[in-house]
Amino acid sequence: MGLKRTGPAPDATAPPQRPMQAVRQPAELGAGTAAERREAARELSRRPDTSDAIGAQLLTEPDASVREALFTGLRHQASAGAAAALIGLLSSEDAGLRNGAIEALSAMPEAVAPRMKALLRDTDPDVRIFAVNLLVELQHPDLVVWLVDALAQETQVNVVAAAIDVLAEVGGPEQHPLLRGLAARFPDDPFIGFAVDMALSRSEAA
Repeated sequence: MGLKRTGPAPDATAPPQRPMQAVRQPAELGAGTAAERREAARELSRRPDTSDAIGAQLLTEPDASVREALFTGLRHQASAGAAAALIGLLSSEDAGLRNGAIEALSAMPEAVAPRMKALLRDTDPDVRIFAVNLLVELQHPDLVVWLVDALAQETQVNVVAAAIDVLAEVGGPEQHPLLRGLAARFPDDPFIGFAVDMALSRSEAA
C-alpha cells in the first residue's frame, strides 16, 4: 500500500486562489467575503485607474479591515484621482470615513495642494473646517498663504475660529493685522475676540 503524502490543512479564511491569467475587476471590491474584498483592494490599488472605484466602495464597505485596505490603497496611489476620491469622503456623515480620508490625504501633500484653495472655499462649512484641520497635517510650504487667503473671505464663525487656532501655531507678526481685523469683523462674537487674543499672545511669546 502506498503512503499518502500529508500537508498542512488549507486556510479556510484565505481567499480562493485565482487563475494566473485572471485580471481583477473593480466590481470585485464589493463582492465575496471580507478576505476576498481585502485582496481585491490590495491588487486593484496597484492600478492607477481604480481610485474612483475604491472611493465608491469606501462609502458602503462595512468591514473595518477592508476599509483600512482601501484607504491604504489610495494612500499608496497618492495621485490626483486618489486625492479626489478621498476629498469626496469629507462630506460623509460617517466620522470614521472623514478621519480616514484626512489621514490618507495628509500623506499625499503634492496631490492635495492643487485642491486646497477650492477645499477652503467649499460650500459646506464642515468641509472647510476639515480642510483647515488637514492643513495642520500637511505641513505644506504654502500653509500660511492658504490660511491667510481663507481668513480674508471666510464668514462662518466656526471656520474662522479653527483657522485662527492653526494660524496661532504657524503664523508670525506679519499676520497680526489680519488677526486684529478678524476681531473687528466679528465684534459681537466674544469667542473670536478671545481666539484672536490667544493667537496674538502665542505669536508674541514664540
